[in-house]
Amino acid sequence: MSYTFLQNYWWFLIALLGGLLVFLMFVQGANLHLGNRTLSTLQKRMILNSTGRKWELTFTTLVTFGGAFFASFPLFYSTSFGGAYWVWVLILITFVFQAVSYEFQNKQENLIGSQAFRVFLMINALLAPFLIGTAVGTFFTGSDFTVNKVAITDPASPVISTWGNGWHGLEALVQYHAVLLGCALMFLTAILGGLYILNNVNDDVIHTQMHRSVKMSIVPFLTFFLSWLLILLVRPGYAANEDGIISLEKYKYLHNFLQMPVVLALFLIGVALLLWGIYQGAFTKKRSGIWPAGIGTVLVVMSVFFVAGYNGTAYYPSCTDLPSSLTIRNSSSSQFTLQVMFWVSLLIPFVVAYIAYAWRQMDRKKITPDEIAETRHKY
Repeated sequence: MSYTFLQNYWWFLIALLGGLLVFLMFVQGANLHLGNRTLSTLQKRMILNSTGRKWELTFTTLVTFGGAFFASFPLFYSTSFGGAYWVWVLILITFVFQAVSYEFQNKQENLIGSQAFRVFLMINALLAPFLIGTAVGTFFTGSDFTVNKVAITDPASPVISTWGNGWHGLEALVQYHAVLLGCALMFLTAILGGLYILNNVNDDVIHTQMHRSVKMSIVPFLTFFLSWLLILLVRPGYAANEDGIISLEKYKYLHNFLQMPVVLALFLIGVALLLWGIYQGAFTKKRSGIWPAGIGTVLVVMSVFFVAGYNGTAYYPSCTDLPSSLTIRNSSSSQFTLQVMFWVSLLIPFVVAYIAYAWRQMDRKKITPDEIAETRHKY
């Protein structure tokens, strides 16, 4: 196996994990409905017990995503996680809120009340997708950092990457293109959450509210997503030639779509599946919209990662020092490390099969009021 193949292979796995993470964030989208005053306390418990069966999958995928980046592209990990750390710290804090809230909201020792923990879950539901989307948006807008690999030999300050400002990632919140992606992801997770609850909970009132929620989220989601996509296609991108020299190229991301027809096809198929799932959840009585929408989400997110990293593109550009921009060529682990991890990654299908089996076992019986009354382990 060549070094180039291994680098491309691991970027593919990073893209796949990113797509799965966004899909699994239906947990966050579903928890937004804990603030719905139309739903009774029992109905909110039903939603909590539905998402409570899956939230660990989302958190585990997030950790795996970060771990895979660390192992395969360590220079990105050290640059982004070490420089833009405020964004990642906020993301982790919101997930800590989520874990604590699930476990303690209905404990007898709970001193602040179950409602406070539900507010924490709603904060996680809003901030987590927004911050993750904004962070990924910097793959196209660029960040303020410099990379000096020679600095690793300096015993006084062996720091390769240096962040150029004191905001440490929070400056992305004023980059409108990155914010558009964060807002699009926030409304997408709200849609996926509604579609998931439709499929997993048996209650007519909840179904009515989920149909309404999906309908209300369509326009803002499409507005933010299409705005982000249009700007992406017309903005200049960060191109890397065969010698690794970085330069700005007009319509770079549009060129990537056109020069990689397979990626373009995946993107269009993903968009079609996503829209079909949304249509089912908003305008029909079908309850299976989560599956075409989920598959479509994974394909769209993977395509976005492919456009960001493949075809001679800097996936983590420096807007202040072009030569410091990171590509899958100059930021990956050694060939030996990638090759060892390649053989380990062959176990992934078995892990996925186990997850699918566990998912099926958990969902054999839909959430009902009777189950809330009878089940011992409940949230």
